[in-house]
Order: sequence, then structure tokens, then C-alpha cells
Amino acid sequence: MRHTFIFLLSCLLIISIFPTSTSASYGWGYNKSTNNQPPKAGKYGDILEENGSYYIDQSGDKEIYLTFDNGYEEGYTEQVLDVLKEKDVPATFFVTGHYVTSNKQLMKRMVKEGHIVGNHTYHHPDLTTISKQEMKQELDSLEDAVAEVTDQNSMKYVRPPKGTFSEQSLQWANELGYIHMFWSLTFVDWNTNSQQGWQRAYKKVVDQLHPGAVILLHTVSKDNAEALEHLIDDIRQRGYTFKSLDHLVMKDMVPTSLYGM
Repeated sequence: MRHTFIFLLSCLLIISIFPTSTSASYGWGYNKSTNNQPPKAGKYGDILEENGSYYIDQSGDKEIYLTFDNGYEEGYTEQVLDVLKEKDVPATFFVTGHYVTSNKQLMKRMVKEGHIVGNHTYHHPDLTTISKQEMKQELDSLEDAVAEVTDQNSMKYVRPPKGTFSEQSLQWANELGYIHMFWSLTFVDWNTNSQQGWQRAYKKVVDQLHPGAVILLHTVSKDNAEALEHLIDDIRQRGYTFKSLDHLVMKDMVPTSLYGM
């Protein structure tokens, strides 16, 4: 009996020190945009808003936020950076530990050219299945790795692997100093064996375009790299401007009456 009591007490202590997320887990999703209208995210959007997370700029301003997920390299990120530099467009690159350690020169260039590096975790785990301490380790390890090879010494945006989240994981990230950044425009572009030409990537983005779009693209796509210059030119011709994620978050912090003064 005494051994049983000690065992149960030990289990309780472990749970209290390394709590795991017990709230419902969701995979990020929404009804795609049509006719240049913002997509509907239903309860998912409400959960994000209640927990200080983002997937779109809700202001209605014709501003676009370009983001890329980088888990590994296929040789196209340099081309993407060339276009962004030529067109003077800011972007955010969400990277993993593998990407940072394998592509140090590209990491240096991202930061040197004024882009934001976001946290996609070090090992790419499902953040809803690990403890808060494990989440902290994933985020800290990636932040440290980026700081070792670039001049960016801190991070504020996290994109959860596979878009999986829970209310608990959102709250934990906030407590660790992070803002979850999802997306309102994307398409299946990561399959390197199914590239169909830049025109397809171009059309997939343009057909879903809407004010305040947070666009998610993957740099492993040859189609994306070749479509990017056409997309930037066309989106600007439609009256949109490209902004950084810092701009998006700052808009929420400044009263509407003062914004833009």
C-alpha cells in the first residue's frame, strides 16, 4: 500500500512539473477566399483572437503579409531572396533547426536584407502533444540557433508545425513571449514531385487574394520561386502593398484614431 501511495505521489509531481496540453487539438483551417473576400475561419478564428494569435489582418486595409515556411532546402530560396530584394518586399521565414544548421549563409542573408526569421520549432513536433517545458525547449533551441548564425537575437512569432494548435498551446506560447501566426491564403505547394509550372502557383494565389492576407508559401517549390516576381507586380497593380508582420501586430497596439499619424 505504501509503495502504491509513493508511486501515485510521484506521478502527480511529474504532471505538476511537466504538464501536457489537455485541451482539444485542432488543425488550422478555413473556408477559402472567393471574390477577394476574407476567408471565414469560424470558431478557429475566435479561438485565435481570444488568445492573441493571428491569421489575417482584420482591418480591411489592402495590405499583404508574405511568409515562407522553410524546413529544408531545394535550391530555390536564393532565387526567392533575389526577387524580394529587387522588388523591395519584406517577408518572414519560419525555419526549423535543420534548416538553420544546414543553410547558414541563407539565414545570414535573410536577416541582413531585413526579413524576419520566425520560429517553426527546432524538431518540428506537434505542439499540442508536448509539455510546456518541452515547448520552451523547442522554441529556445531554435531561437539560440538563429542567434548563433545571424544578427537576429530574439524571436516573437511562432508557426506551429502542420498548423496544429490548442487553446493551451496558444496560451503557453504567449507565456513564453510568442505570438502564433497562422495564414489566410495558401495551397498545396510543398510536393516537389508535383510541380506544374509557375502559372499554376500564380493562379492559386491570385484566385484567393484578399485584403489583409497572410500568405503562406514554401520555398521548396520551384513554381513558387518562378511565380514570385509576377505575383508581386500583379498584386501591387491591384492596389495592395506588402508589409511585415511587425506592421500587422503594431496596428493592433495603436488606437485607430492615431494609426497612420
